Amino acid sequence: MATMDELVAAIGERYARSGRVDKGRILDEFVAVAGIHRKHAQRLLKTAKQSRRSDPRPGRRIYDDAVRETLALLWKASDRICGKRLKCLLPALVESMERHSHICLDDGVRTAILSMSAATIDRSLREAKERSGGRKRRRAVASAALRRSVPVRTFSDWNDPPPGFFEADLVAHSGPRADGSFVQTLTLTDIATGWTDCMPLLFREQTLLTEVLSQMRTQLPMPVLGFDTDNDTVFMNETVNAYCTANGIEFTRSRPYRKNDQAWVEQKNGAIVRRLVGYRRFEGLEATAELGRLYASARLFINYFQPSFKLAEKHRDGARVRKKYHSPATPYQRLLDDPRTPPEVARRVGTIYATLDPVRLLQDIRARQQRLVDMADTPLRTANATKSPPTIDQFLASLKTAWREGDPNPATRPKPKVPRGRRRPDPLAAVSTEIEAWFTAEPWRTSRELLDLLQSAYPRKYSDGHLRTLQRRLKHLRRQAAHDLVLGTAPEATPSVSTLAPS
Repeated sequence: MATMDELVAAIGERYARSGRVDKGRILDEFVAVAGIHRKHAQRLLKTAKQSRRSDPRPGRRIYDDAVRETLALLWKASDRICGKRLKCLLPALVESMERHSHICLDDGVRTAILSMSAATIDRSLREAKERSGGRKRRRAVASAALRRSVPVRTFSDWNDPPPGFFEADLVAHSGPRADGSFVQTLTLTDIATGWTDCMPLLFREQTLLTEVLSQMRTQLPMPVLGFDTDNDTVFMNETVNAYCTANGIEFTRSRPYRKNDQAWVEQKNGAIVRRLVGYRRFEGLEATAELGRLYASARLFINYFQPSFKLAEKHRDGARVRKKYHSPATPYQRLLDDPRTPPEVARRVGTIYATLDPVRLLQDIRARQQRLVDMADTPLRTANATKSPPTIDQFLASLKTAWREGDPNPATRPKPKVPRGRRRPDPLAAVSTEIEAWFTAEPWRTSRELLDLLQSAYPRKYSDGHLRTLQRRLKHLRRQAAHDLVLGTAPEATPSVSTLAPS
C-alpha cells in the first residue's frame, strides 16, 4: 500500500494538469501497473491523496485502557496462557475471581472482556508480554521452507530402485571432543548394489560438499540418480538443492531423528568408516590428504573383494522380527548381476577388476592406517612409527602369523594411555628430606602426627589442607621401605627391624 500511495502521489499531479487524451493514457498505464478497477483509479488520481490504509488507523479503539489493564490481570492470573486458550477460560475465570472478591468489574468492562476475540486478546496483550520479559517467537530457520519442499523417503519406500540411488551421511572424526575444526567423511551407499564410496571433507561447508560430491560422481561406476540425506543443514540448503536440480538428481531426505530411514548408509558408517579409521581425532590438511589416499585404496578393496549380506525381506511375528538375506556377494558382483546395469558400465568395472591385486590393496590400507594413527597420536609416537612400511613380500609373510599378534588393524587398537603427571607444584618439595628423616627414625607415626611436626617447625606455612598430600607421600615411603625389605637391600640402606615397630 505504501508503494501505491507513492505511485498515486507521483502520477496525480501530472494527471490533474493533462488534457482528456493524456488523462486516458495515464489512466490506462496506472490501471495496468496497479491492477485496480478503472473507476477506482479515477477517484484516486482526482483526489491525488495518499491512501489512508498506509497510515495508522484513526482513533476508533473499542477497548479502552481499563479493559486492557483488566485483561492483563486476568492473563497473569491464568498463568499467561495464549489468547485462544484464554478466550475459553475468561467466563469461568471472571466469575471465579469475582466470587472470591479478587476483582470487581462493571458491566461495560465485563461485557468487553467476554466479547473479545482470541486475536484481539493477543494484540491487546502484546505490550504486557514484552514488559514481562516474554521470549519473542523464534522465526523459522532459512532452510525450513526448503526442508518442507524436499520429499521424505523412509526405509520402506525404496522398492528395489535401480543402481544409482544413494544414501549419504557425514561421519565426524572429532575424537573425544567436538570443539574446533576437524575432518568429516562423506559416505555414499548405493541401495541396489551396496556400492560404497567415501571422501574426506576438511570442514563442514555446503559448497565444499558439492565439489566433493562432483569428484565422487566421476569415480562411481554408475550415474547418481538419487541423493537421500538426513536433515543436517549442510545438506538442507539452497546450494545442494540447486546442485541436484541442475544435474538431474532426485533429492530426498529422511524423517528427523529417524536413523532407520537411512539404515543402508548408517550400517556402512560403522562397518567401513569406523572400521577403517576408528574414533581418533583428525584435523588439518595432512590428515585430510592421508584419509583421501586411504579411501582410494579402500574403495577398490571393499567394493570388489568384500562380500556383504543384503536384506531380502523381514516380517514381524509377535515380538520377534524374522529376517531373510540374499547370499553374500560383493557390490561388484551385484552390479554385474543386475539386469538394469548398462553394458558399458559392466565392461568398465570388469576392466578395473582384472587389474586389481587384493593383497597389495590391503597392504596399502594397513600402511595408511598406521600413518593416520601416528598423526592422531603424535605426542605418543614411538620409534616404530618411523619405520618404513613393509614390502609386499614381507606383508604377505606377516599375514600367516598376524592372528598371534591380535587385531592387525591399527585404527581399531586402543589409544595408548599416558600416565598423568603432577599438575600442580609439590607443596612438600622443600621439606622432603625432613619428612624422609622423620619416617626413617619413627616409621610408625601417622600422617597427622607428621603434619603436626611440620606445622610446629614451619608456623603458618602448612595448613590442614596439606594432610592428603602428606598421606600420599607417606604411602610412597612405606611402599618403598617394604620393597627394600623384600628384595633384601643392604642393612645400612633400609630401616632396621627394631625401628619398624613402635617402642
